[in-house]
Formats: sequence, C-alpha cells, structure tokens
Amino acid sequence: MGQRIIFATGNAGKMREIREILGDMGMEILSMKEAGIDADIVEDGTTFEENAVIKAKAVAQLLKESAGKEQDSVVVLADDSGLEIDFLNKEPGIYSARYMGEDTPFSVKSRNLIERLEGVPDEKRIARFVCAIAAVWPEGEVTVTRGVVEGRIDYEEKGDNGFGYDPIFYVPEFECTMAQLTDEQKNQISHRSKALEAMKEELKKRIT
Repeated sequence: MGQRIIFATGNAGKMREIREILGDMGMEILSMKEAGIDADIVEDGTTFEENAVIKAKAVAQLLKESAGKEQDSVVVLADDSGLEIDFLNKEPGIYSARYMGEDTPFSVKSRNLIERLEGVPDEKRIARFVCAIAAVWPEGEVTVTRGVVEGRIDYEEKGDNGFGYDPIFYVPEFECTMAQLTDEQKNQISHRSKALEAMKEELKKRIT
C-alpha cells in the first residue's frame, strides 16, 4: 500500500476538504502542483466516473515516467464533480467547470442558471451535486467511488463559505445553501465528502 496520496487537482478548496477527511490515514497528501506535476489533461469522458479515471490514469502515467520506482509507494486520486439540474436536462453536468467558459467567474455562471430557472417553483428546481473519485493503485488497478447530495437551486447566491456553485445550492436538511454551512456540516453531507469517505474505506482495506 502506498504511503503517499497525490490528488489530481490544483483547487485549494478541494485540497482542504480532502486533507480534513483523509488526514487521519497517516499518509502524505499532495496536490498535483505540490508533487511537481503540471499537465493539461483532456477530460473527454461522458460521465463523472470516466473523467475521474482519465485524470487519475494520466497523472499516474506522468508520475511513472518521472519518478520510476518511487511510483511504487504512491496512490493517485482524481475527482470529477458537477451540478445536475433536473429542469435543465441535468445541465451543466460534466461541463459544470467549463459551463459558459472555464475562465468565467462562478458568480456569472450561477446568475445565468438562476435566470434560466426564472418562474420555476421550488418543487421543479431539484438539483444535485455529484462527485466521482478514481484511485489508481501502485499496481495499476483502478477503483471508483461516487457521492451525491440532493437539494435545489436557490433564487439568489447566499453564503461565502464555499466555492463553485455552493452559494446557489440549497440544502433542505439545513435550510441554507452549501456556502452557508460550516466546514464540519459540509463534510457531513457533501458529495465530495461522501465519495472521499467511501474511498477512505478502500484505502483502509489496502493499508499494510
């Protein structure tokens, strides 16, 4: 079992969440950047799971080429996540990060989605965050876990303790948006935390 985890992301918010959930595994957790990997990976899968596997395999291959035998002690993780809105035929889905352009601020993307739902009542604003996490183990085997949190799209952005579409995603259980939750509350229910917890169980099985 590897003693290091390299997570294929450069997102600081994701890395904070990953370290909070996997931090007690006793493994060093590095982002791609921290591991010295700079790659522009083409995510051309048709599902969250496919894209997560593409990213994990690409980073594992780059590590193998650059680190050689050192790769024997590394687990590569990658995630793909996004927002599905039922009324909009599950848009933006796997294109959540690229919706309206990758460089477009999420505040602009979120306003556009709210505008597209103008006049749509609560019961038809059903949405979910989905996260798939892929692991490429040192021997090359691949495992994928999935996490989902159900909610609905709010009528305006609320909260500043989040990133991406968190400020417009209303969580009925807490009667607020994802961006209004504390880190502790978010880690209880978020799609990424559920997928990470499932992956944590896979990691535990392989610790020697």
